[in-house]
Amino acid sequence: MTSIDNTYLLQLVQEKLGDDLHHAAESFGVLTVEINRHKNIELLTFLRDHKELQMAFMTDLCGAHFPENKNKELAVIYHMHSLVNNIRLRIKCFMPETEQIIDTASIEFPTANWMERETFDFYGIKFKGHTNLTRILNMDSMTYHPLRKEYPLEDATREDKEDKFFGR
Repeated sequence: MTSIDNTYLLQLVQEKLGDDLHHAAESFGVLTVEINRHKNIELLTFLRDHKELQMAFMTDLCGAHFPENKNKELAVIYHMHSLVNNIRLRIKCFMPETEQIIDTASIEFPTANWMERETFDFYGIKFKGHTNLTRILNMDSMTYHPLRKEYPLEDATREDKEDKFFGR
């Protein structure tokens, strides 16, 4: 049996995705890969079903907003964990704000259901094929997605606060 480390894991991901793997880096011992968003389910099921890897535990699924990244403003980030091998993988799928849609992982990973709903609720990212993509934490009447960086952090008319005191 091959020792499973980040080098071996990256090799398997490269063989599986080829040119659909855009970037890879390691930080704090966790391998992070950036992939084509249309390959998310293919990679997730590969990791889960691979006899050696056995990455069957999706510890987290979240969204992120990077308004300064042209055509890569929104992201869905998956955190996968192999409990058998004690190795983790972070997967990032970027998309433009004009096409904020990605395939649902909730069919293959039932635990993704509520995490996808939360990501939709806060970032507006739509998960194609999700059976109940509705708001989960905010009111249905909200017309915006509150974790997008589209709104100022403070009221610009206030004079009693200076940005230098808040790390800005």
